Amino acid sequence: MTAGVAGRVTADAAPHRLTLRVYYEDTDFAGVVYYANYLKFIERGRTEALRALGVDQGRLKAEQGLAFVVTRVEIDYRRPAAFDDLLTVETALARLGGASVVMDQRVARGETTLAEARVTLALVDASGKAARLPPALRRALMQA
Repeated sequence: MTAGVAGRVTADAAPHRLTLRVYYEDTDFAGVVYYANYLKFIERGRTEALRALGVDQGRLKAEQGLAFVVTRVEIDYRRPAAFDDLLTVETALARLGGASVVMDQRVARGETTLAEARVTLALVDASGKAARLPPALRRALMQA
């Protein structure tokens, strides 16, 4: 998986894939996916990628008072998607910091790249302060 703004994801890191369909509500007056809806698509992709690694974000918050927040998004729009298109959201870990995670994401229709994004997440505690990734969470993320 290669991302324009994101750089190259290592070849040994197989991305998580989420398939979704474009609904009428996702489109704008011109009949194409409204640009901000790509943020929803990649959010779903990240959530499902974390779930696939065994990271239960609800339990993380309930039991440890920790949550991921988006601190930065870089996105390049390449081609439009339209109503009823079947899309794939690919998500791969790009970098793991002490209290942050960077993920590269790609939205595609078949082999055609529609959008590429690099998303930085910070782990925060209940007061909103940055929190170091707990060892179990770090191990889970390193599986990616």
